[in-house]
Amino acid sequence: MSLLASLLLLSSLITSYTAGDVALKTEEKIRSLHSIQANFEQVYYSSAVSMPLKEKGNFNFQKPDLMRWEYKDPEEKTYLLKEGIFWEYIPEENQATKYDLAREGYESDILALLSGQKGILDNYQVEFSPFPTENKSAYQLKLTPRKEEEESFILLEINEKNFLIQKAIFFDWAGNKTEYIFSGIKTNVKFTHDFFELRLPPDAEIIEHRDHA
Repeated sequence: MSLLASLLLLSSLITSYTAGDVALKTEEKIRSLHSIQANFEQVYYSSAVSMPLKEKGNFNFQKPDLMRWEYKDPEEKTYLLKEGIFWEYIPEENQATKYDLAREGYESDILALLSGQKGILDNYQVEFSPFPTENKSAYQLKLTPRKEEEESFILLEINEKNFLIQKAIFFDWAGNKTEYIFSGIKTNVKFTHDFFELRLPPDAEIIEHRDHA
């Protein structure tokens, strides 16, 4: 075997990761960051409706628990997580809803994954699972919840160079699918001190939402 062939073989062995390796490196990368900013496209496919709901905006996160989603198209709305309080504000309705706990379902799952607060390996069974994509240089993982009784799973597309999540697809037991596509990702962004404040008009209606057992 030639020296070049030997070096190529050694290189392939060194860079050959298991699904668990990729998940661990993604966790480590996210937890090493102080902040993240990105554009996103969100597509919701309902089993009951033929046309998917498509939305776009930007996503911002700063440790330990500050997160802001600004939806720009087709409807403006803001989701803000701060000090354990989750806010939903829709300007067109001049209404803000305040939740004592992070919202259930996909929103809380995506928040936990992107913030690194929900360990991938601790909470999911992980395996490689290729799916159609335009990104050729990426790892694709399937995450199956370890404690979920109903059938659901998550597909993650992870950049093979920086190990950041660039796509996340959530499937629920009812056959619905929510897809998040991230682009223009920036890390360790310095936000202004009031960036994660929710400024409401004086006449905005505020609804206190409480979960009942």
